[in-house]
Amino acid sequence: MAGPETGPDPAARTTEERTGAQVLLRTLVDAGVDVCFANPGTSEMHLVAALDAEPRMRAVLTLFEGVATGAADGYARMADKPAATLLHLGPGLANGTANLHNARRAGTPVVNVVGDHALDHKPLDAPLESDVDALAGTVSARVHRSLSTADLGRDTADAVAAACGPPPAVSTLLVPADVAWSSAAGLEPGTVAPPAAPGRGTLDADGLESAAKALWSGEPCTLLVGGTGLRERGLVAAHRIAAATGARVLAECFPTRMERGAGAPPISRLAYSGDVARKQLEGTAHLVLAGAASPVTFFGYPGKRGDLVPEGATVHRVTDVGAAGTVALEALADLVAGAVTDVPRAEAAPPALPTGPLTVQSAAEVVGALLPEGAIVVDESVTSGAGLPEATAGSARHDWLTLTGGAIGFGLPAATGAAVACPDRPVWCLQADGSAMYTISALWTHARENLDITTVVYDNGAYAILRGELLGVGASLPADSPARSLLDLGSPRLDFVALATGMGVPAVRASTAEELADALRRAAAEPGPHLVAAQVPPLVP
Repeated sequence: MAGPETGPDPAARTTEERTGAQVLLRTLVDAGVDVCFANPGTSEMHLVAALDAEPRMRAVLTLFEGVATGAADGYARMADKPAATLLHLGPGLANGTANLHNARRAGTPVVNVVGDHALDHKPLDAPLESDVDALAGTVSARVHRSLSTADLGRDTADAVAAACGPPPAVSTLLVPADVAWSSAAGLEPGTVAPPAAPGRGTLDADGLESAAKALWSGEPCTLLVGGTGLRERGLVAAHRIAAATGARVLAECFPTRMERGAGAPPISRLAYSGDVARKQLEGTAHLVLAGAASPVTFFGYPGKRGDLVPEGATVHRVTDVGAAGTVALEALADLVAGAVTDVPRAEAAPPALPTGPLTVQSAAEVVGALLPEGAIVVDESVTSGAGLPEATAGSARHDWLTLTGGAIGFGLPAATGAAVACPDRPVWCLQADGSAMYTISALWTHARENLDITTVVYDNGAYAILRGELLGVGASLPADSPARSLLDLGSPRLDFVALATGMGVPAVRASTAEELADALRRAAAEPGPHLVAAQVPPLVP
C-alpha cells in the first residue's frame, strides 16, 4: 500500500504540509505500533495516503475485516506489543468484531483505528451510518472519538496507552474523515509513555496472602494458570509452588500463548468437556487463580452445573484475569516455595511417524513428529485436534496459541499476525475445515506477504463440533431429518486445494499419514505459505 520512495524523506516534510492522518501515523510508530492490518474504505483514504509519509509503518492488506482483527491479535500475542487495524466505519468494525472478541478474551493489546463520516456529514444519516461507538464498546476497554485535528495526536497516544495497559486490552479510536484530512500545520505527534513490560498488571495482595495460607493448609489445592503465567518463567514458578505444597497445576482451557515442548516445564490443560474438567478438579478444597478466570463450561447443559468450581471449594484470585500471570506466580512462589529451585522439564520425545489412512490420532502423531524447533502453532483444529496435546508434548520447543473466546474463524488470521511478528519462526496453523471458511481469504494475505505459514486443514466434511454439542444438550435428529444438513459440509464437498491455489498458496491433499508427512516436509523445505488438506474422518460421526 505504501510505494517505494523516490524523493526526499517524507517523514521530514514540514509541519505546514502535515495532515491529521500523518500526525496519527507518526504518533503510532513513535509509540512502537509499526504494523497495521488494514481493510480501508472511503472514509480512510487520507490515512491510506498518509502511509507514503510514514515509511516506518508496515501496512498489510486483508480482504476481510475479521482477518485484519484476528491478525492483530496473533501479532500481539507473539510481539508483546499492539498492532493497529484500519477499519471502515461501523459495518467494517462489525465484520471484525468476532476476532476482537477473541482478542479481548486473550488480553492482547490492539489499537483499532476506525474511520467515520466527516463531522458535518454524520447528521445526514448516510447509508453506512451506524452507532459505531456502541459496536466498539462491546469489545473495547476504551472507545474514543477524536473531534478535532488539534486533538488527534493526543487522542492517538491515549489509545495506544490504553491498549498497552496494564492490563493490555483492545482500544478503539474513531476518526472522522475531516479530522484526518484537515491541515495539521504546527501540530506535533502525541507522545506515549513507555508501555508496561510484558506481564505487568495488578497483583491482589490479599489474594496472595490467602492463597499462600491455603497452599500451606494441607488441604487439597489446585493452581489454575493463565495469561502470561503460561510462559516459561510462570511455569517454573508454578512448578516450584507444586513441589513445595503438593498443589495440582493446570492450565486454563484455551491459553492465549503457552510455551511447550522439549525443555519447557510441562502442564496439562483443563478440558473443554465439562464432565472431564469436573474430574480434573474433583476433590479441590482451594482453587488458586493466577491469570486465569474461574472455570465454567462453555455452554449450559440440561441438569448440569455450569460452574466447574467444586461445591464447597474456596477460590483465591491473585491477579486480574490474563494480567500479570508470571509476576503473580513468582510472588506466590517466593512466599511458599523459596527453597525450591529445580522443576521438571519435558523430555524430547516426539512420537514415531505412523503409517496408513489418516485418523485424528495419526494426524496428530505426524504433527508431533515433524513440528520444527521454534514453531508457533495456531490451533483451531476443534474436534480434529483431540490427540494433539499428547502427541506434541515432547516435540521440539514451540509456542501454542488457542481460540480464547470461542469465536471461530480465528486460526488463519492469527497465523497471519504471528508470522508478521516473528518472520524468523515457522508458523503452523492447525485448522478445522468449517471454521476455515469464515476467514478463508486470509490465505490471499499469506501469499501476498509471502509468510512462512504451513496450514493443515482437517478436512472431515462435517461440523463435528456441532454434532457433539447436539449430543451434549440431549437433542437428537432422526437419520432422515432435513435438519441434519446443518451439521454436514459434504454437499458440495469443499475443495481446499482449489481454494488455496486460487489465492496463490501451493496446496496438496493428503489421505494417509505418509502423504501428510511428505507434504509437511516439503512445506518446511520451501519458503512461503503452504496448505495441506488432510482428509480425516470426523471424530463425532
